[in-house]
Amino acid sequence: MNAGRTQNSITNIYVAFIAQLIGIIISFIARIFFIKFLGKAYLGVNGLFSNILTVLSMADLGIGTAITYSLYKPLADRNQYKTQALIELYRRAYQIIGCIVAVLGLLITPFLEYIIRDIPDIPHIYLIYLLFVANATISYFYSYKRSLIIADQYRYIATYYRYGFYLILNILQIIILVLTRNYIFFLVLQMMCTLGENIAISRKAEKMYPFLKKRSSKKVDDHTRRQIIRNTSAMIFHKLGGIVVDSTDNILISSMIGIVWVGLYSNYYMIINALNIVISQIFSSITASIGHLGATESKEKAYEIFLCTEFVTSWVFCFSSISLFILIDPFISLAFGSDFLMSQGIVLILTANFYIKGMRSAVLTFQAAYGLYWNDRFKALFEVIINLVISIVLGATIGIAGIFIGTLISMVTTCLWIEPYVIYKRIFDRRVGEYFIKLLVHTVITLSAGFITYWACAYVLYTGVMELIAKGVICLTIPNIIVWAVFNKTKEFYFIRNLLLSIIRSIKTKFKGYMRTCVCDTQSTGRKTV
Repeated sequence: MNAGRTQNSITNIYVAFIAQLIGIIISFIARIFFIKFLGKAYLGVNGLFSNILTVLSMADLGIGTAITYSLYKPLADRNQYKTQALIELYRRAYQIIGCIVAVLGLLITPFLEYIIRDIPDIPHIYLIYLLFVANATISYFYSYKRSLIIADQYRYIATYYRYGFYLILNILQIIILVLTRNYIFFLVLQMMCTLGENIAISRKAEKMYPFLKKRSSKKVDDHTRRQIIRNTSAMIFHKLGGIVVDSTDNILISSMIGIVWVGLYSNYYMIINALNIVISQIFSSITASIGHLGATESKEKAYEIFLCTEFVTSWVFCFSSISLFILIDPFISLAFGSDFLMSQGIVLILTANFYIKGMRSAVLTFQAAYGLYWNDRFKALFEVIINLVISIVLGATIGIAGIFIGTLISMVTTCLWIEPYVIYKRIFDRRVGEYFIKLLVHTVITLSAGFITYWACAYVLYTGVMELIAKGVICLTIPNIIVWAVFNKTKEFYFIRNLLLSIIRSIKTKFKGYMRTCVCDTQSTGRKTV
């Protein structure tokens, strides 16, 4: 990647990491207060309604993703005419989608009693659901402006606004819970902050791109329109697959097993999802840069960057999967109490799902950057069928573990081999066998490192906070030493080392610049620093 793309990627990555870590800390604190003042039933309803609205997001049909991909080249070429035409199309499409989500959400309302197996004694439950619908609908009317900033490689700006408002929201929600214990007020705050964040990021986008203030009469050319339609029709399948795999577990658990189990699983889901979001910042932060690379560089250069991205994927998910399996139960026990624990067998299945999904990250990043949604569109359909059939059958026979096993099997039998096959054939023009050999090697290393780490942690005799700290140190040390020992002489390792050094230098440079600004401001006002 050239200097501009690299610098933008570096800035996007470290800003996203810092913001997400702050977000995770405040969300855990907020979750503790939520459980203390509202309890398991509200926790289950919160998780269930969130998943229902995620399923309703299917209404966007992948239009946003298809248009964002179409923005990479005109932004790289600084073609304002085409950019304006695409953004106007994006605006109109998302206004329609926002209305569709609102209508679908309202239509589902009478059927809530069939979705929730044992409706808890929670007052105004239908009003609660409608507040979730309203909150989900709001964002659609502003998404196109945020997406323009992200597609132009300035994701860190959107990150500032997202997590700034998220921090404010969680602090206010904690205060509301302490003072009133009122879930309705809790959700109204959420809706107000969503609206505030979207208005703020929209105004920022208008300052960066003044043409957004005016409605454009420019039309997308026929070739681009056909490309968007083609990618959107393919994204319907991908969107369906992603939603079924990621967002129907709570609905199945609620309807087949019970709402309280949704509450128990929601704590595990929160931690796993938080970890996924933190790690995904690496890949989402470089997607736009890879999209620009695809528009300007050769296949050989793209393959070189892919190998480095794939190495990062394997290292990160080796360390994080091992840490997740070993640390999640002690953390939940410490934060929420032992009553919120699930069996270690279920934790193992959840960890396996986390690892398999994570190991697809490099492939999915290149698929998104190159807009390769058409070639494996039917993969998602098979994934959906396999996931639902196995989850329902095993869920009915062996319980909640069966639902998670269905997710695991559907990924292994479809996504894990079809996705890399497509990008190796369409982008790199190489045999995909190279990828599977690397995947096998990385998986064996992860299992070996995991066994050694688990064995070492068995000797920790502490409980509580000290147990978490001691095991955390072991998880931080052993897997990373093993990966370093195996790969420290490779080209990919040197690339990542140099990238990390660039990030550190960039942070130091920005910090020194900030300090010089502070000194200059102090001198200009005649004040002395302490």
